[in-house]
Parts: sequence; C-alpha cells; structure tokens
Amino acid sequence: MDEAPVSLVNVHKRFGALTVLDGVSFDIPKGQTTAIIGPSGTGKSVLLKHIVGLIRPDEGEVRVFGTNMANAPEKAVYAVRKRLGMLFQDGALFDSLSTGENIEFPLRQHHPELSAAERRDRVDEALEMVELPGLYDRPTPALSGGQRKRVGLARAIITRPELILFDEPNSGLDPMTSDAIDALIGHLKETLHVTFVVITHDIVGTINVADHIAMLYQGKLVAWGTRDEVTHADHPIVRRFLGRNLVLPSPDDPRPAALPRID
Repeated sequence: MDEAPVSLVNVHKRFGALTVLDGVSFDIPKGQTTAIIGPSGTGKSVLLKHIVGLIRPDEGEVRVFGTNMANAPEKAVYAVRKRLGMLFQDGALFDSLSTGENIEFPLRQHHPELSAAERRDRVDEALEMVELPGLYDRPTPALSGGQRKRVGLARAIITRPELILFDEPNSGLDPMTSDAIDALIGHLKETLHVTFVVITHDIVGTINVADHIAMLYQGKLVAWGTRDEVTHADHPIVRRFLGRNLVLPSPDDPRPAALPRID
C-alpha cells in the first residue's frame, strides 16, 4: 500500500487554557478526497495549519510526505510546502494583479527556471481546467465570487502539487455556484490524480465529493472512515450533526445516505 501523504499521530494543540486538538490520529489516503467536518471552532482550520506547517503541535507528530512538521527545520518545511497547493477560504487573490498574474504568482516564487512563455502556457492550461479560458487579462476586482474561487483553485494547481488543501471552498457562494465548485473539485481529482483535503461546513457537498470523512468535535476525532462508514456510524453526535442535512440510514442498513426529501 502507498504511504499516506499525511499522517497525524496523537496531535495535541492548546492555546492557553483552550484545548483545540486533543489526541487526533488518522492517515489521509493517497489519491483520494478526504473531507474534514465538524461544528465551528472544533479545530478543523487549526488542523489544516498543522499540515502546512504554520502551526506546530504541543504533542504528537504531523508527517507530510514523511517529514514531521512538528520539529522539522524551516528548510525542510519549505520543501514540503513546494509540494502542496492551497485554496484559501476567501481566495486570497491580489487585486493589484490580473487574473493570470495571480495564477502565475507561485510559479515565479518556486520555479524561476521557467521562461515567461512556459509560465503563460501553464496559466492558460490551468484556466482551461477551471473552465475560465481566456481570462488571463481580466482585472481581479471584476471577477464574481465563483470566478474568484476558480482562480484560487487554478493558482492552487499551477505548480502541479501532490497534495491540495481546500479551506471552505463553498463559503459565500450561492447553491448553484457551490454545486459547480463541488463538481469541478470532483473532476480535477479524477484528472490530476492527486490527494485532496477539504475543510468544509457544506455537508451536502461533502457527500458529493468525499471518499473519506473525518469529523472533529471539541478537538477530538469522533468519526473517521469511508463516506459510507461515517454516514452509517452509530455515534450520536455524528448522527445529529449529519442528520441536519441528510437522511441517514440506520447503522445496519446498507443503503447510502440521501439528501432530505422536500415535499
């Protein structure tokens, strides 16, 4: 079996008296989409920052491509980050740059060996992949919310990373645009054959795109497994959280979870 690109081992993190992560352990499978869900303030974004190396745990290990981000020197952390892509919650685009220049930015930082023509070809390819062809020169402030998400996604994939992290990819979007982003994430997973990790409150979108689901509650991992395993779990907190948006089968019912019926 391929080594997991991310392995969390007994991760603890506290901020003063507040315990944010409390002994979290699981492996993120290679080449699949893992969704990390849970109520607000339960440690999802903090966990993502551990994977990127922006935060280090008080205890435990956060291994990314075999490097323990808990104690790795900055040079090793930087080497890991070069293998990552990230879509930030608000897009984090530079309004002073054009659409294409925003996407090109990581190439200028991490791949100085590429010529201007090679960088432009990469950007045009990424724009095609996120279904925004021909928008290289579009001023960034002129982009819609959905377009900003797509441009952020194009920037996340431009360096051809092995692992892509998504922080609330559907936040602030209307339902139709949110569905389109979910469909695009699913398409890119099949096209790029890389590992996706998605932090999300969008339970319906999670069911549409996730292969595996991890649920955090009060800093603890209360559910982990395939999509079907988690939606069939008999943990009361898991069922209450998911049941707000889904029709959950009983734990011994083989049928998959479904969207709620609207009469």
